Amino acid sequence: MPPSRGSIPHRGDEDEVCPVCKSSRYLNPDMRFLINPECYHKMCESCVDRIFSSGPANCPVAGCHKTLRKNRFRKQTFEDIGVEREVDIRRRVMQILNRREEEFDSKRAWDDFLEQREEIIANLVHGTDVAKTEANLQRYAAENVRSIRTNQALEAQEASSFQERQTQEQELARIRREAARQEYENKRRELLAEREDVLTRLAAGRPADAAAITREGQKVLLKKSSARRSEEERIRQKQAALRSSEAKKGGQGPAAAAEKAGDSGDSGLIKGLKRIKTPEPEKPYDPFGGLVPNKRDYYILRDHYPSSYLDPIRDDTRMQAGGYDLREYYSRTLLEAFAGLGCFIDDEISKRDATNKPVTTERATAAAATDASMKTG
Repeated sequence: MPPSRGSIPHRGDEDEVCPVCKSSRYLNPDMRFLINPECYHKMCESCVDRIFSSGPANCPVAGCHKTLRKNRFRKQTFEDIGVEREVDIRRRVMQILNRREEEFDSKRAWDDFLEQREEIIANLVHGTDVAKTEANLQRYAAENVRSIRTNQALEAQEASSFQERQTQEQELARIRREAARQEYENKRRELLAEREDVLTRLAAGRPADAAAITREGQKVLLKKSSARRSEEERIRQKQAALRSSEAKKGGQGPAAAAEKAGDSGDSGLIKGLKRIKTPEPEKPYDPFGGLVPNKRDYYILRDHYPSSYLDPIRDDTRMQAGGYDLREYYSRTLLEAFAGLGCFIDDEISKRDATNKPVTTERATAAAATDASMKTG
């Protein structure tokens, strides 16, 4: 005799029963089920409060000996526990392996990284080489702390910017709807007012003026509608220009910041990363371009040089009161006198000619010699 329909166990009935206290949601509709990411065993909220309120304890499900804490219990998001576990693993791995495409040398290296990340997730989900995979992840996280934090900050910034754009777009859509509704109301009021005005003038005027009054009313309506359309077009162009400028401003930043995210080149786990070059320290600004104005290679500047022309100036207080200093005169005169020393024009010309001299091959040289011999013969 085949079993009755009611005696066949249903998967949904098992999911609605707490495996610890065997309470059913059918008898307690307000019962909530919680899970812990350590083992993903589901139990009701009452059992969680009763077992784990006093501190960490082992999982009460038979065969599971993992230590659980109450603060890690949370509500189940997906109906399938396997999907819930895979989503948690994927989220954890992607928080560590959060490299960006801008950090790789080529598209192929970026694709290899994505494939490698999916392999790591698959190993953790299906239990393949879990210890080795976890060790590689932990080692990579320890070696690339700065890049991980930088990319996490970039992701948070992008998410915040996206949320702001969404909010702005929703607000703009609301404003457009309100403007459209207001415009419709204004048009309707103007049309009714113009119609009443035309009817009033028709009632007060003569029958012969009816056509002229009607044409005049239509002209007024056309002028108002054309002016309204011009104003709307101007407002739309202004809004489009503002949106384009905001988009240009928002497009800068993440790409440049991503270049600074890497701690080094290829890490032990990921290949194909760009080599991060440490910039040389910036040198102080040199207005003379390397030239030392007061450098004296061929003379020594003295405080006094005997001169029948300069000695009276030295003793003249009127010259000194004006700020004239003979030492500046000595320095400038000697610098101009010795400025040409060390510059050998002949050597510079020979080097220039050697640099600009065309390079000839042996075949061209032989051809030139043959041509010269034929001319002399």
